[in-house]
Amino acid sequence: MTMKFTEQHEWLREEGELVVVGITEHAAEQLGDLVFVELPESGTKVAKDDEIVVIESVKAASDILAPIDGEVVEVNAALEDNPALVNEDPLGEGWFFKMKIADPSVLADLMDEDAYAMFVG
Repeated sequence: MTMKFTEQHEWLREEGELVVVGITEHAAEQLGDLVFVELPESGTKVAKDDEIVVIESVKAASDILAPIDGEVVEVNAALEDNPALVNEDPLGEGWFFKMKIADPSVLADLMDEDAYAMFVG
């Protein structure tokens, strides 16, 4: 299961024709305990760098930007009742949304795990 990473501390994981998107452990630690997550609606079409998720932590409010062009096809409804899932399991149960991407080749331009580790290291 290959994960890709953005400079905005988002991760992307391919699942068949979809890509699952969340934030990294590094980002979750920097933000502190999340108290609110506002997810996009299913069917939302987004372009790279569109504001797509709003998160609020005990420290700050922050916008998550769309890492690539595509369409949101599913959101993690569990986060509405339990935003702390992002802190507890950012690379697993704390995912934000799944999207159909317009151009799968753009994933090649993102960082792999080693590159991301060097980026935050």
